[in-house]
Parts: sequence; C-alpha cells; structure tokens
Amino acid sequence: MHNPSTNIKSAVQYRIACAIFYFISGFGYATWASRIPTIKQQLHLNDAQLGTVLFALPIGLMFTMPITSKLLTHYSSRVIMLIGSIVLTVVLVIIGLTNNIYQLILMLFCFGSARNLLTLSINTQGVAVQNLYTKSIMATFHGIWSLAGFAGAAFGLLMVYFNVAPIWHFLVVGIVLTIVTFLTINYTYYQQPIPESRKPVFTLPDKYLIKFSFICFACMACENTMYDWSALYFQKVVNPDKTMATASFVIYLIAMTSGRFFGDKLVTRIGIKTVLKFSGLFIFSGLILAVLFPYSQSVILGFILVGLGVSCIVPMVFSLAGKSKTMNSSSALASISTIGYLGFVLVPPFVGYISQMASLRFSFGIIAFFGIVIVSLVSKIKDPQ
Repeated sequence: MHNPSTNIKSAVQYRIACAIFYFISGFGYATWASRIPTIKQQLHLNDAQLGTVLFALPIGLMFTMPITSKLLTHYSSRVIMLIGSIVLTVVLVIIGLTNNIYQLILMLFCFGSARNLLTLSINTQGVAVQNLYTKSIMATFHGIWSLAGFAGAAFGLLMVYFNVAPIWHFLVVGIVLTIVTFLTINYTYYQQPIPESRKPVFTLPDKYLIKFSFICFACMACENTMYDWSALYFQKVVNPDKTMATASFVIYLIAMTSGRFFGDKLVTRIGIKTVLKFSGLFIFSGLILAVLFPYSQSVILGFILVGLGVSCIVPMVFSLAGKSKTMNSSSALASISTIGYLGFVLVPPFVGYISQMASLRFSFGIIAFFGIVIVSLVSKIKDPQ
C-alpha cells in the first residue's frame, strides 16, 4: 500500500476513513452478540456451558494482545486494520457453520484474536488522527463503534424476527463488511511505525496509567457482561419473548451510543474525572434497578443507565493512554488493554457459572458493584489534564 497523502488532503477525510473502520468493528461484533440466544438454543447450551463458550473469545483477544502490539511497532496501523477486518469477517461466517460446542469455542477464540487485531489497530489509528485535531474526537470514534453496534443489533433483531439462520445472516454481513474494507483502506492515515526494540513484547502500564487501567477493567467487565448476557437476562428474568429480549439489547446500545456522542462535550465542560465518577454511579444504579425490579420498564431503564455509564470510560482512558510520555501510542494502548480486557476474560463467563449455581439476578447484582469500584478509583486520582 502506498502512502495516501496524495489521495487525502484533509484531517476530516482521515477522520471519516478511520470512523468507517470503527463502524466495521462494531457492526461485526454486534452481529455475533445479537445471535447469542439463537446459537445457545441451537446448540442446547445451559448457562454454565455458555459461560465456558464466551470465555474463548476474550482468551483469543488477550492471547494476541502482545502480538498485535509488536506488529504495530513494525507495520503501519492501516496494515493491521486490513488484516484484522478481513479475518474478523471470515471467522464470523464460519461461526455460523458450527454445530457443536467445541467448534464454537475454537471459532470464538479465533474471533477474539481477529477482534484484537482490529480493535488495537483502529484505536492506534484513532489516537493518530486525534493528534491532528485540537478538540477531543476520541469519544466520537467510540460513538461510531456503538452506532455500528446498534445497527448490527437492529439488523440481528430483524433476522431473529424473520427466523433467518445465523449462517445466512453472518454471510451477508461478512460480504458487505469485506467490500467496505477494501473500498476504504487506502484512505486511512499512514502511520510510520515506531520500533521499540529494547522493550519486551508484553508491557504492563506504568505508574501514570495503572489506575486508569483498573477503571478500564471494571468498565469492560460491565460492558461485555451486557453484550453477552443482557438479552438473556431479559428473556429469563423478565419476558421469554426472544424478540423483546433482543430489543432490550438494542435499547442498551442506543443509550451507550448516545452517551459517546455527547462524551467529548461533557469532558470539555466538566472534566474527565467528573465524567468517570458519574459513569460509575450510572452503572451501579442501572444494574441494581434491573436486579431489584425485574419488570420490563424498570429493567429497560436500568439498561439505559448502564449504557450511559459505560459509554465514555474506555474512550477517555484510551485518549489518556495515547498521551503517555514514556510509551508510544500503540504500546500505551496495548498496556491499558492488557489490564482492561482482563475484565472481558474473567468476568462475563463467571456470570454464567454464578447463574447456574444461584441465579442470573444474583450475578447481575454482583456485577453492579463494579460501578462502585470505578467511583472509588476515580476519587483517588488527580484530575487528568
């Protein structure tokens, strides 16, 4: 691929191209998440088995974290974005062909690996484009990701309503996303890779980043729990109608998307620390509301609060990581993600295990306290500038 500077003349065009890849990532992931109840039913999985299945995706994501970080010191982020996007769509289609739990576990491991390649590279690209602007735009990028998630979930709802098999659903999405990838890749920002030959492949966050890493951990634990379990929670605890369950997931995504599009303005007005504090309170309040009052209106309101709560935490943390003076942006994001994505690895699968032993309501009640953890951690940090 050539340097696109002759094709792209403004920061706005770089921003649009980068945003399209955020959209690809969000739409691809929500396509899978929207069909979890269907696949669970097709493969006759109980909650504990589904917890084990879901464990494979973040394990694959974590496994490739240091590999992706190393690749980004040797290749431009746009190269890794291309590879990640193609692999993600191919694996998504293969997931639709699985017919037993072992095949699904293997393919979700590969899906997590592909998702990491795409996620880390687009966030590295996003930080580079952010540096071309004086105003904050990082939350808006994540808003695009959420908007894509909403679109993917809404399309999934349509597929569920018409009883379209996951394989045909995933195949259509895979073809479209692959075409968009090839049409857009040459218009992304060319980042000259910065080798860090003296640093190990696996790097933990430094003193400046560590507290934000744990905030990211708590947020990602809640966010991925909602992705994996919110529709099932609604279906099992509130209303068995599968369309209503998927609709509740879509409503959660709408709230998260809305929060991200307002996030940059909020940070400018009241500061990152205040935004993070209220985010933690919203997460706690929303989950507790859904647990204590398991009715359609109250659970949906709770999901809205959780969506607003998780909306701005990760983009703000990634934005701060990109300003690290001791690491380049890709290494800083990888170090933050190393801790943060442990929330993806460790927490959502245990929701299934705890649900099998007690109940899904009890599981969600435990997850609610991650909101309090976020508030506590934010209270102990200095106002970031």
